[in-house]
Amino acid sequence: MSGIDTNPFSAATGVNPFEDPSVTQVMNSTVTSGQQQGPFPNETAGFTSPAVLQPTTEPAPKEVAAAAQADLLRRQEELEKKAAELERREEEINDRNRTQPGVKENNWPPLPRFCPVRPCFYQNFSEEIPPEHQRVCKMMYYLCMLNSLTLFLNVLACLALFTTASTYGQDFGLSLVWFLLFTPCSFLCWYRPMYKAFRTDSSFSFFFFFFVFFVQVAIFIIQSVGIPGWGNSGWLTTFSAMSSDKVVGGVLMVVAVLFTLCAVLSVVLLKMVHGSYRRTGASFHKAQQEFSQEVLSNKNVQNAASSAAQSALHQNN
Repeated sequence: MSGIDTNPFSAATGVNPFEDPSVTQVMNSTVTSGQQQGPFPNETAGFTSPAVLQPTTEPAPKEVAAAAQADLLRRQEELEKKAAELERREEEINDRNRTQPGVKENNWPPLPRFCPVRPCFYQNFSEEIPPEHQRVCKMMYYLCMLNSLTLFLNVLACLALFTTASTYGQDFGLSLVWFLLFTPCSFLCWYRPMYKAFRTDSSFSFFFFFFVFFVQVAIFIIQSVGIPGWGNSGWLTTFSAMSSDKVVGGVLMVVAVLFTLCAVLSVVLLKMVHGSYRRTGASFHKAQQEFSQEVLSNKNVQNAASSAAQSALHQNN
């Protein structure tokens, strides 16, 4: 019965599990510690040599300065590229504005691009003036330029006259005043209104031009006469100076001829402008209407009228 009652789950006595041939084969395997396999293929788990920290070396001051200089040069080059790009875009915008309708860049007086003062007016005869009036406008422009040149030569002639006798100092001073005064006024007061009148067919601009240009014709005649002491190298001043100094008298005669030419041309051009004015259909009634519209649409006039009305209301209250 002892053989039958043996417990099959009881551990066998006298049997060492580590003496099993399969276990001893694994334990006796000759794998060195440097060649133990890691968790990944072709990777060893051990290290054959200890880790060594490399010593850090600080860069020399010369190397730091060279690196800083190189960085500054790089930044400067980038800034120059950006500036060139901005300038190119600005030129493109200006070219686009010139080609766009309604956007016109001022072109008079024709000044160089490096000049800090920019042109103040836009002038284009072929674009803004009708073909039948372009000839008259151009001749009026040439008369305005001739007047400026004559006034400048008049200053030089009076200066030459002043060198011969100190009594002509008043003429030299007045000639300088006339040059500084009449040169811009002739352009602004009668040439630009005439240009605007033909450009916009404005009756008011025509009447303003006629009123101012009548005064200009009278001034041309007085300048050509050359009353002594008035600062004009006209014929009377020329004859009086010719007796004392022939060279100075010759210079004064050239200016007197130019003043006379300006006076003759001004009378001829006044008749031509008047003939063109009659063909445009302008009238005094239209000039009154344009003047009233410009006055009523002017913001300064509106503000002045409103302030005057408010002050009158306050006084009545």
